[in-house]
Amino acid sequence: PELAAGPEGAAPADASAAGEQSGTAQNGPAPANFTEQVALGQRLYGAKCASCHGSSGEGTGDAPRVVGLKDGALPLEPPADRKFRKSEFKTVMDVGAFVVANMPPNQGGSLSTEEYFSILAFDLKANGIDLGDKKLDAELAKTLTIPR
Repeated sequence: PELAAGPEGAAPADASAAGEQSGTAQNGPAPANFTEQVALGQRLYGAKCASCHGSSGEGTGDAPRVVGLKDGALPLEPPADRKFRKSEFKTVMDVGAFVVANMPPNQGGSLSTEEYFSILAFDLKANGIDLGDKKLDAELAKTLTIPR
């Protein structure tokens, strides 16, 4: 899938600029559906995200909460004290565009498109959102509004 630039041009204009590969860093096949994306995303979150965002996505002094929408995760407006985020998070694609451009810190775009969407799938599932047999990609992400 192609990661389109967000409203503020937060993501590379094409997936190849985002480091897209046919598989994943683990050299396995790309996930076929949301369940497989969540499983891969869980492993990637542990390796790439947990040290800053917390093992359960609860946030730390270094990075905000990404799990617990009712507890302030992924707010619509960027908090004033945030170093990186300057755009609104209306849709899952808004979050995706930001993540590709900025995460991991100082390494934005370093993961494959499949890896970024798998981490997003894991985050959605951790926030109680299940896409069933669908596969999270840019087109679907543009249609999914972050529940408030």
